[in-house]
Amino acid sequence: MKRTSSPRLPRLFPFLTWLPGVDRTSLRADLLAGLTGAVIVLPQGVAYALIAGLPPQYGLYTAIVTAIVAGLFGSSRHLVSGPTAAISIVVFSVVSGVVSPDSPEFIPYVITLTLLTGLIQLALGLVRLGTLVNFISHTVVIGFTAGAAVLIATSQLRHLLGLELPLSQAFIPSLIDVARALPETNFAVLSVGLVTLGSALLIRRFCPRWPYMLLAMVVGGLFAWGIGGAERGVPMVGAMPAQLPPPSMPILSLKALRELAPGALAVAIIALIEAVSIARAVAMRSHQRIDGNQEFVGQGLSNVVGSFFSCYAGSGSFTRSGANYDAGARTPLAAVFASVILVGTLLLAPGITRHLPMPAMAGIVLLIAWNLIDWHEIRDLVSISRSETAILGVTFASTLLLALEFAIYLGVLLSLVLYLKRTAQPPLVPLAPESCAGAPYAVPAAPGRLPDGQVQVLRLEGSLYFGAVDHVQWTLHQQTADGYRHIVLVGLGVNFIDFAGAELLAREVDRLRALGGELYFCSFKPSALTLLRQTRYCETLTETNCFTSTDEALASLSRRLGSDSSGP
Repeated sequence: MKRTSSPRLPRLFPFLTWLPGVDRTSLRADLLAGLTGAVIVLPQGVAYALIAGLPPQYGLYTAIVTAIVAGLFGSSRHLVSGPTAAISIVVFSVVSGVVSPDSPEFIPYVITLTLLTGLIQLALGLVRLGTLVNFISHTVVIGFTAGAAVLIATSQLRHLLGLELPLSQAFIPSLIDVARALPETNFAVLSVGLVTLGSALLIRRFCPRWPYMLLAMVVGGLFAWGIGGAERGVPMVGAMPAQLPPPSMPILSLKALRELAPGALAVAIIALIEAVSIARAVAMRSHQRIDGNQEFVGQGLSNVVGSFFSCYAGSGSFTRSGANYDAGARTPLAAVFASVILVGTLLLAPGITRHLPMPAMAGIVLLIAWNLIDWHEIRDLVSISRSETAILGVTFASTLLLALEFAIYLGVLLSLVLYLKRTAQPPLVPLAPESCAGAPYAVPAAPGRLPDGQVQVLRLEGSLYFGAVDHVQWTLHQQTADGYRHIVLVGLGVNFIDFAGAELLAREVDRLRALGGELYFCSFKPSALTLLRQTRYCETLTETNCFTSTDEALASLSRRLGSDSSGP
């Protein structure tokens, strides 16, 4: 008997689909890609932990555990997960709104937020809601990311200028505090930050394939040592503990879960949008099919597992994923190798950040923030669409002025409102026979002559649902007010009609018949007429007023009106 593998196994363990194909060649390619990824994530992990208000090792813990779990249980072969700039600032915003960043409860609350985020993502994946991210407008994501970039840059000004200021996520108060403290700027600290930032820009400009962030941090560290930074008040990041990601336990009290739940939902949605968007972008180059539901599961599992190993919420990284593909990665083992190399770094060289200046890290974070802003997309949106520009502006402003978890909700709400506004007013375009010279829209000319001013042909360009009923009804009433008694409704652009739309059409048939006319249905899709074919509407949709094409409708109407006019 032939053995067949269970189709459920690849869903539960997606790595079974690619693991049998691993060979010596792919292992070598993945190892080299993993080495590249480790070099890239080392400075990024430290920088992102700083953005999240956490010690630097937490960024590397997240880059280790999250990358392994998401790689093994996601659907993308090149997506690399871990700490990201946007998620880091949202995590800081959510948790600092509940407990103080200086409080000993801050890290346990971050761990708890990670668990809640992962559970939400996992639940969405298990109930097959992978298409949920399609309802988040791309414009909202651009506006939110740009706003988050400004917040990230603002949070680093105190490190760049060497100012003793409290850590805060509020945009305007932070700017006010920095402005008041400007006379106290430590210029030795500022010079280290500017040298690091300038070095990163130069290396990226002239040697784009080099790890410019890592090299710039080395330059910044050497510059700080050369000017005697320790004696001039230049603070250092400090050494990391030489250990594996230690076990951690989220806070499971009802109070903590209730306080963090709204923020966890925002973090979960933003992280999923980021991960799935990046996975699809890389898949366009690798010609791989991405399963959104499986990505939800992979991201959710990575955060759930990570919450028990001292990680904070992670997502897909565009920089590391793109570099992973460009480095020749074949399978998710590349992310696993990168994590193993990071583990070795933590165990064998924990003092690698001992002499790393904080202003050097601030300079790198400023560059990361600048790279987050998609200037090209913003210019295109502003020049093309006023409504999209409004969504962009509202999302950007709310990101700066409101709690971050509410900013994206507001942007999504505005997107839906504008979308519903557009769909609630579907155009009803008047059509003229082809024989009418210069008619902008045409239908086949009817055999015979239709009475002038009695017949109107309208093409409905949009679905007829409860939100569009009022607009369509008003338009039809305007036609009868202008003297038209026979209206041919062309439904090529109608995808569906709901109960409210069916009721409207039934009422309009009765109204036009009472006026001595008729409402005709032409070229409607069978699926759109499902409700109108029910028993209660059987008198509405009959052979006398339902046609498959405009020429058939006009020919029938011409015969009918001709016979009516030739009577006694």
